[in-house]
Amino acid sequence: MLYSRTAEYAIRAFVHLSQAPPNTYVMARRIAEKEEIPAHFLAKILQDLARRQLLRSNKGPNGGFALIRGRETKALSLLDVVEAVDGPDCYGRCAAGLGECTDRTPCGMHDSWKAVRSRIMEYLGRTTIAEVAAALDRKRESLEKAAKTRRTGRPAANRKG
Repeated sequence: MLYSRTAEYAIRAFVHLSQAPPNTYVMARRIAEKEEIPAHFLAKILQDLARRQLLRSNKGPNGGFALIRGRETKALSLLDVVEAVDGPDCYGRCAAGLGECTDRTPCGMHDSWKAVRSRIMEYLGRTTIAEVAAALDRKRESLEKAAKTRRTGRPAANRKG
């Protein structure tokens, strides 16, 4: 796994919020329901992200969580979210679980993990929440087309009327 379950849930919540109308608050319970995430756990994650000023929160009947005004998901990387949840050095720890693992005192996995870690961080740093949301939209459209094809027996483009 590239990151913790907590980071996964945070990313899924950001993607969900990025698809909501601008300046709209969404209840944690609704996000949890749609994303199939334990509601109590998600609420804690979102509250923490709001305290870290990555999200806005508002109490009351029209409250919930929303993206920060002016903070485009085009500029918010997966690494920003993962580091906010898992800590800034989440990939700096020893892959073998040793307390001390450095270039001077490496574990058996040190050199290979260093290369993998670099590629993971590069991917997370260059991939934005907006890109993940767009890819998810494309995937959903593709699945819907495939489901229609299975129901009718022919591709959607070939159907008349």
